[in-house]
Amino acid sequence: MMHREEKIWLTLSFGMIMIFMLITGYQGFALGMAPPSHKETIDPQKVDETAPFNEPGIKQISENEYEVVMTLQLFSFTPSNIEIPAGSTVHFTLTSKDVVHGFEVAGTNINAMVMPGYVQKITQKFDKPGSYLVLCNEYCGAGHQLMSTTITVK
Repeated sequence: MMHREEKIWLTLSFGMIMIFMLITGYQGFALGMAPPSHKETIDPQKVDETAPFNEPGIKQISENEYEVVMTLQLFSFTPSNIEIPAGSTVHFTLTSKDVVHGFEVAGTNINAMVMPGYVQKITQKFDKPGSYLVLCNEYCGAGHQLMSTTITVK
C-alpha cells in the first residue's frame, strides 16, 4: 500500500514528464527546432563532381544574403577565407571529403559536425564587423591543430 505522499510525488513527476514531452514535441514539429535528420546525402568519393560542391565559394543570392558552399578536407577549408559585409545573413552548405570534421565559428553559436556522405546546412547573421575564427573542433588527424580559417565581416 502506498502512502499519500508517494502518490502525490508519483502524480507530480509523471505530470512533469508529460509536460516536458509535449513542449519538446511542440518545438520539434511546430517550431522546426528538431535536430538535423541527414536527409541530404552525397557520395564522398565524388564531392568535386557533385553540385554545388564542384564550385565551392561565396555567392550573393540577394541583398545582404550570401551562400557559402564549403568543403572540408584534411587540415583545410575550401574556400579558405570568406569576406562579407556587416549585417549579412550567410547560408553555409558544408560537406566533408574524407573524415568527420567540426565547423565552429568563434563568437557565434555555430558549432556543427560535418560528416563525409552528408550535407550540413547552417544559417547565421553576422551583424558585428570583425574577424571570426573558424576551427575544426573534431580531431581529424596529425595536422588537426592547423585546420582553421577566417570569416572577415566588413
